[in-house]
Amino acid sequence: GLNIQVSDIDSQRMQIHIHRGKGAKDRIIPLPELTLRTLKKHWVSHRHPALLFPAMKPKPAGTPIKQAKTHLNKSSVQDAFQQAKKAASIHKRNVTVHTLRHSYATHLLEAGVNIRTIQRYMGHAHLETTMIYLHLTQKGQEDACLRINQVMAEVIK
Repeated sequence: GLNIQVSDIDSQRMQIHIHRGKGAKDRIIPLPELTLRTLKKHWVSHRHPALLFPAMKPKPAGTPIKQAKTHLNKSSVQDAFQQAKKAASIHKRNVTVHTLRHSYATHLLEAGVNIRTIQRYMGHAHLETTMIYLHLTQKGQEDACLRINQVMAEVIK
């Protein structure tokens, strides 16, 4: 996400083009309306013509702002995530920025998004990699039982 440029956002089609994402793969993912509004608000805070997340250093009041040449550093995001985790009273040690990626995939699965679609959004080359999310969701287990019962009720009429 740090590499996202302003030009990667297609607000007409409500999509983001992710370049060099996990596994150095490019992909296009949906852009929810709320996320678009949040990104626009963030962009207004710096108005960089190309970078959505520029590396900006705080300047004293009245000092002219120089245009950043690079995107935000990964460690800055990790530090901010740790602060947010602390503020939210999350004390688990293995909760990282990468956990958000797993949470996204799990929520999509629980919402009924097709596993192949999730595979494409996540940039997984093999379906087996995406299938790990099936084991992570209790709701998925409950939904499977409900669907099996529905199928069997139809068969045994």
